[in-house]
Amino acid sequence: MSVARHPRPPELVDVSIEEILEKYVARFRDRVPDWEAFEDAKIEGYKRAQHRFIGAGGSGKHGDTKAIPARAHTLSIMYVEPGQGNAPHTHEVEETFFVLKGHLDAFLEDDQGKRLTTRLGPWECITCPPGVVHGYDNNSLEPVWFQVMLGRGKPETMGYVDAKLYARRDAHLKKD
Repeated sequence: MSVARHPRPPELVDVSIEEILEKYVARFRDRVPDWEAFEDAKIEGYKRAQHRFIGAGGSGKHGDTKAIPARAHTLSIMYVEPGQGNAPHTHEVEETFFVLKGHLDAFLEDDQGKRLTTRLGPWECITCPPGVVHGYDNNSLEPVWFQVMLGRGKPETMGYVDAKLYARRDAHLKKD
């Protein structure tokens, strides 16, 4: 007989392991690439597809019913073509980029606009602390696939550095 040494969360008390397995497994074949997950993704140079696995990712959208319900973090896989990336932004929680395939140029910026960039290859990652301006570009010749994790189950929408993108955050959320 198995003995659970920690209690289940209230919503999973008396739920069968069959139901838990059904709800808490996400397969790539069932993911639908979301090319409009972010407001800046409509702009050339920032186009990318998000494949949500846990929660809603960093877009602030929380309506993906095929994603595993989020508790403490979100997890998405990003697909970014050469020449694309994302706009400099911040989050209220940490964000981690973990490269699976290809090369990603991740950057951090200070309040004066000074940018430091590091190239990440397969099985390398960077964690961007809360409130630190960051982002990424694919300056390579091949697409890059990488995992993105945010440190809250329902993070706020990213805070774009660009004032026009920042002003459009709320309108973007209403499209869900």
